[in-house]
Amino acid sequence: MYKPHFGLTEVPFGLTPNTQFYHPLVPHFEALQVLTTALASGEGFIKVTGEVGTGKTLICRKLLNELGDDYVLAYLPNPYLTPNEMRAAVASELNIDSHLDQQQLTAALNHRLIALSAEDKQVVLLIDEAQMLPHETLEALRLISNLETESKKLMQVVLFGQPELDVRLKQDNLRQLRQRITFSYQLRPLLANETASYVEHRLTVSGYRGAPLFAPKALKLLHQASGGIPRLINVLAHKCLMLSYGENVRHINVKLVKLAIKDTDSAIQPRNLRLPMMASILVIELILVIWWFGESVL
Repeated sequence: MYKPHFGLTEVPFGLTPNTQFYHPLVPHFEALQVLTTALASGEGFIKVTGEVGTGKTLICRKLLNELGDDYVLAYLPNPYLTPNEMRAAVASELNIDSHLDQQQLTAALNHRLIALSAEDKQVVLLIDEAQMLPHETLEALRLISNLETESKKLMQVVLFGQPELDVRLKQDNLRQLRQRITFSYQLRPLLANETASYVEHRLTVSGYRGAPLFAPKALKLLHQASGGIPRLINVLAHKCLMLSYGENVRHINVKLVKLAIKDTDSAIQPRNLRLPMMASILVIELILVIWWFGESVL
């Protein structure tokens, strides 16, 4: 709805992970470097963890897009599966008939992995939200990863998960799997200068041209309220653009950021934020009116 107002070709701060908006800031760049190095070396298990909204799924999709023809990829976005469901899902990703019984499925999976290895193809299984994997499925995953030739693993596994995954892997009954993880990386939130660069990059990719849209103090407050979490930055920046559009201005100051913060439960409320409750209600009403107007026009 506000795209024409700012001269944008698309919404810059959407919540869907979109690799078009990938920005090689230090934590994301380093995570990709760790992943590509580990995969090139043929290691079995690789782990990337980070708080909710730090960009794990974006990095996963970026990796999926960038690995070359030497890799055969299997991707499980929803890992809350039983061991049998997990084996069937992996088989389906590798173009194996997943309706076989478990003994046949295991044999077919082994045969497929060996055949791909003979073609000099490396199989990589990427699992998003890995903290949701049931214990029995984690163990089944470890057993599948045991398949190897004399020189390399037949399948590498990359786990993307929240910090709860690290907590689970510290359990004694998962020590065998924990010992298989040879490379790991923990995503951190963005620093203040990285937040400013992140916002500017997404606006540029979306077609914005002109003077800086966010005032320096507004960016500083945006960083503080988001804690440097990219998803929260997106939520707050999106509301700021809506408010700016609603006031018919093309500049975002501290006042607009404060209004966006007040309307966002997950934002860190700065100590000096003292907006009355009526202001928060007006923010909500303004956003709803703008949304309704945009929908009615369409």
